[in-house]
Amino acid sequence: ADGELVQYHYGLKDLVTILFYIFIAIILHAVVQEYALDKINRRLHLSKVKHSKFNESGQLVAFHLTSMVWCLYVVVTEGYISNPRSLWENYPHVYLPFQVKFFYLCQLAYWLHALPELYFQKVRKEEIPRQLRCITLYLVHIAGAYLLNLTRLGLILLLLQYLAEFFFHMARLVYFTDENNEKLFNVWAVVFVVTRLFTLTLYILVIGFGLPRVENQALDPERGNFFSFLFNNILFRMSVLLLVCLFQASVMWRFIHFQLRRWREYWNEQSSRKRAAAGAKQQAKPLKRDSGYHENGVVKAENGTSPRTKKLKSP
Repeated sequence: ADGELVQYHYGLKDLVTILFYIFIAIILHAVVQEYALDKINRRLHLSKVKHSKFNESGQLVAFHLTSMVWCLYVVVTEGYISNPRSLWENYPHVYLPFQVKFFYLCQLAYWLHALPELYFQKVRKEEIPRQLRCITLYLVHIAGAYLLNLTRLGLILLLLQYLAEFFFHMARLVYFTDENNEKLFNVWAVVFVVTRLFTLTLYILVIGFGLPRVENQALDPERGNFFSFLFNNILFRMSVLLLVCLFQASVMWRFIHFQLRRWREYWNEQSSRKRAAAGAKQQAKPLKRDSGYHENGVVKAENGTSPRTKKLKSP
């Protein structure tokens, strides 16, 4: 009927939908590679290592930008930003609007398509463990939020994560085109810190204050209620918050260590450039010489004769 709101639940048929969009993601991946990244690579003449990293960052910039705009549209139209209480109210959020369900299925399809792309893109063996770890983390978190009915919280967290990742890979692309341009890395550093603070605040708000106040606190897997009864226990709730804080602290420590190393390399490079410029300036400085040259303490003229004072004859 007109005005009737249709909502959806997850099920086994989602696997067929995900498989279909895996093929769509592979096709889009090939289109971006063929018509954008390969043309830029031919102009830049990058090495094999930089060529692989450039392709990786180029694909992720396109994906993160699309997902970020799409996710922002979903959370704004669904009212999750204007009403933060909706992140935990009426939990479990078993039934989903179409755009929320479709977004999650497309996200799962993209990160699953990244597995065969490791073979298609001929990724170096040294890079495979890092990329597998990244793909696995995204799949675990997205599938966990989807299956455990935490889709609203997952949308906000994905938006924050994709925002930081977009600036990081964009900074890498700019760096590959001009190695002296690292300004965008500074922008990424600020965005990364801000998004980590928002992520930690969101965890504390939802886990510490939101889920414990849910009306239905009983374990009911059939209705999708997996967490409310656990978060009603203050000891369990504080343990989860402690683990979250420790994880975010470890991420920030690695980030600070990376920034300190990068700044140290930058200042070492600047000091070496200054020393090289000072040495070149000293070499280019002209030496002052007399009109003649010295030999055994006596100044000789250019023709080898000793300069003598002329005697004036009397008139």
